[in-house]
Amino acid sequence: MNVENIIGKHIADIIRELYPGMPENPVQSQIQKTRKEFEGDYTLVVFPFAKWSGKSPERTAAELGNILSERLDIVESTNVVKGFLNIKLKSSFWLAKLSEYVNDENFGFFAPSGKRVMVEYSSPNTNKPLHLGHIRNILLGWSVAGILEACGHEVIKVNLVNDRGIHICKSMIAWLKFGNGETPESAGKKGDRLVGDYYVKFDREYKSQIGKLVSEGTEQTEAESQAPIFAEAREMLRKWEAKDPETIALWEKMNGWVYAGFDETYDRLGVSFDKTYYESNTWILGKKLVEEGLSKNIFFKKEDGSVWIDLTGEGLDQKLLLRSDGTSVYMTQDLGTAEQRFDEYRFDKMVYVVGNEQNYHFQVLKLILSKLGCKWADDIHHLSYGMVELPEGKMKSREGTVVDADDLIDEMIRTAREVSEELGKLNEMTTEEADNIVRMVGMGALKYFILKVDPKKTMLFNPKESIDFNGNTASFIQYTHARIKSVLRKHEGTSFMNETDNATPDNKELALIKMIETFPETVKTAGENLSPALIANYIYELAKEYNQFYHDYPILKEENIANKNMRLALSFKIADVIKKGMLLLGIDVPEKM
Repeated sequence: MNVENIIGKHIADIIRELYPGMPENPVQSQIQKTRKEFEGDYTLVVFPFAKWSGKSPERTAAELGNILSERLDIVESTNVVKGFLNIKLKSSFWLAKLSEYVNDENFGFFAPSGKRVMVEYSSPNTNKPLHLGHIRNILLGWSVAGILEACGHEVIKVNLVNDRGIHICKSMIAWLKFGNGETPESAGKKGDRLVGDYYVKFDREYKSQIGKLVSEGTEQTEAESQAPIFAEAREMLRKWEAKDPETIALWEKMNGWVYAGFDETYDRLGVSFDKTYYESNTWILGKKLVEEGLSKNIFFKKEDGSVWIDLTGEGLDQKLLLRSDGTSVYMTQDLGTAEQRFDEYRFDKMVYVVGNEQNYHFQVLKLILSKLGCKWADDIHHLSYGMVELPEGKMKSREGTVVDADDLIDEMIRTAREVSEELGKLNEMTTEEADNIVRMVGMGALKYFILKVDPKKTMLFNPKESIDFNGNTASFIQYTHARIKSVLRKHEGTSFMNETDNATPDNKELALIKMIETFPETVKTAGENLSPALIANYIYELAKEYNQFYHDYPILKEENIANKNMRLALSFKIADVIKKGMLLLGIDVPEKM
């Protein structure tokens, strides 16, 4: 039970005793942390109770404050500001809480909730390598899944690979036309990058053909649909859906190259999945749902044979579900995938981690599933995040102007090494130790820089700003953790764990204990809001306050044994919270640095 709940229970008992007829739980929503400009730890908003007491809010607050001070040994003092009762708790109470936190290995994590949550992230196309935009998606999904697990939920992490469709056929056609049998081995490239190169080649050839047609007098729109290479890609998609053996064999070969490349990148990012779904399997399930919807007049067919749903009554528009040639669209496979997942896992919540350009898509998906009678449609949640931009501007896959994920990882590790060597952080380390620290710092910088930003916001990623041992960065937090571990290593005994009773903490030390106390609530709120940024910024503030404390207060040289033990206990628990919080972001922290 957190401190607010403890105080709330005591106050509720007193209020019900003093003012008969009060509701069963009259207090909890009226308790909040005291604002910094006032003296106190917690504040009770008294206005709602005045009608029950028959007195003014000020007199009601004074009455409650007097009784609290008399009855509760943990209350040091109270003061009234208009209709607000500020309550200050005794130092002994906070010292007891510190001892409790130090001895609680699961501090910050919650008991099983009995709820099952599925989180989908990554969801790449097999026509290009993973890039910076994918990295934000992957890191958000991995972190959100970890936070939800910390909140006590059973979490299933899933990936949906978009391995079919016209975009996949574009890479395949380009490889057939220009590849001359090239393979990842012969090219000396990762498979996903090789296939991505052919996607770019397709786009260049397509634009060249459009330009030629337009110069010959064809309208732009007509030229786009008549360009020979595009017609070949459409024909290949038709053949794929008809299970043409030659087409399927090429598709399997090129997708195999891509999967091997993806796995290598996932491993470098430190992420994984419990299950991977493939669009090539789920689109058929989606087509069956469309047929079912047609039979129930939920969908309608146009003269050209294409299938649509009319959502104008919901303030939207008409949405295509099957093209006139019978080929499916993204919505088709998403319907099939959603139903398959619910049938397999009976989730309580399904979280799609997908960019905000797909807001409309998920609004429509929920509506269609609801119209098809899927009661669980309301349990679908789209974690809509903003795009990642670079100082140079937006990225475009088909034009080959994206930042490749592997290149970015290499750059982050290289920069981490340069900065660490410059600052002497790698001195006296073995090569293996230095390599491990450099990897931690580089990957931590990348992950933290992305996750500290509210998911809803578009963000500007600047690799050079992400590695700074003095700012709001992973490097600063990692160094703080290493600094604490160094202090603890120098302390030979472990008696500080339970020997802090006679300590005399001042306001700075009490403030640190109170910051530790808010960690579980921060985890819970981050889970409710699906926002790793709340964890990231909490950990930064904790690390910043600890560094100030470390600068101003002696720890190992403190002569008062009780105070020394208290400061060691504080250091121990703050290191523990930093490590747990950073792991929820997918970031490792070093023992020394």
